[in-house]
Amino acid sequence: MRLRPPTFHPTARAVLLLVAAAPLALVLAAIAPAAWIAAPALAGALFMLVLLDAMFAGQCGDLRALVPPDAEVGHPLRIVVLADLVRASPVARPQAALAVDPRLAEGGRLVLPLTRADGVWQGVAEIAPRRRGTGAASGLWLRWQGPLGLAQRIVFRPLDDAVRVRPDLSPVRSPALQLFLRDAQFGFVARRIRGEGTEFESLADYEPGMDRRRIDWRSSARHARLNAREYETERNNQIVFAFDCGQAMCEPVAGLARIDRAITAALTTAWVALKAQDRVALFGFAARPLVFTPFVAAPRDFPRLQEAAAALDYHAEEPNFTLALATLATRLQRRSLVVIFSDFTDPTSAELMIENVARLVDRHVVLFVVMADAELDDIAQGPVSDVDSVARAVTARGLLHQRQIVLQRLRQLGVRVVEAPHDAIGTRLIDAYLATKRRGAIG
Repeated sequence: MRLRPPTFHPTARAVLLLVAAAPLALVLAAIAPAAWIAAPALAGALFMLVLLDAMFAGQCGDLRALVPPDAEVGHPLRIVVLADLVRASPVARPQAALAVDPRLAEGGRLVLPLTRADGVWQGVAEIAPRRRGTGAASGLWLRWQGPLGLAQRIVFRPLDDAVRVRPDLSPVRSPALQLFLRDAQFGFVARRIRGEGTEFESLADYEPGMDRRRIDWRSSARHARLNAREYETERNNQIVFAFDCGQAMCEPVAGLARIDRAITAALTTAWVALKAQDRVALFGFAARPLVFTPFVAAPRDFPRLQEAAAALDYHAEEPNFTLALATLATRLQRRSLVVIFSDFTDPTSAELMIENVARLVDRHVVLFVVMADAELDDIAQGPVSDVDSVARAVTARGLLHQRQIVLQRLRQLGVRVVEAPHDAIGTRLIDAYLATKRRGAIG
């Protein structure tokens, strides 16, 4: 889109000069009434200086913004503004303003100064999007001053750029996980899949360090050497990651919404599950079911899960566990591992959640993932100095006690509860998935 015609405005310096000239004109009129003409003449002279300053401010030959089309939630996004100012004064002090979607920057506005480099005025802004979804950059303004600093010119360029803010996949790309998966193909996890399952696969020579209960004594007696049984864990299991997209999960934890933390942990575990030859699907719900993806079975289909996770929106409403889990149960035709990401704020909603999870446990293996509430812990364990702090501490401890009661009731139902800080939830979930798989409880 083309630049719109420039406009000019007086600067704060010109306004201050005009305000300072007003008392001077009054004093002059009081001392010499016949010289009253000097006041409008001074104002006219100042106006002419503003016009001349605007004329000699130069022109904007080009103005553009380099906005990346993709970003990850919580990670820096670099936006560059380039301006070509013709015959601009060395003291022009250009400044750009970029109108963006509030999910990209708080307030929906970025202001950045420009500096001259290699003949081009350039400004760089780094922002960290806090919400997933598509954020638009709709307009770009440039303002610069004339040589006297009395006038400023402003040009505007409409933009039609969009940034797709996707889930955070940095744990998937982390060297630690890549090393873990590389070893999994030949060592640690492969041994888990092959050696600690429930389905007999073959006999192998017993080696020091193996569990003695795996020794096949009949075969050992027949071959005059110790043989051990090897088992294979079931593959092609169904794993469903169910996301509560309601109000409690939209609350921020360390700057990011709980649902975004949950999606990152789920996608990291999904990548491990696909490498282990299991089938993965995503299910999202709030007041009603939102999305249920088809099962994918190969790592090459992982982008489909990423796109589906990016489409899970934020809903400021209470989740309907009855409708959501009943819908999920009817769509699952075989025994599956269901990983539920949720949170609760009051006993009533927790009671409904427990009742519906209990129905799901009858046919499926359920993992319930919840992030530790660091804010409540800080309030409960914080220093007590007055009556208000005592009341806050007592309330926080009561809420934490109710929370533990709910989690204990889930454990009594046979649900494995994964509770951890937000920065460790992904690792804990992978451990829980591998432990469930080793036990052969899914198939």
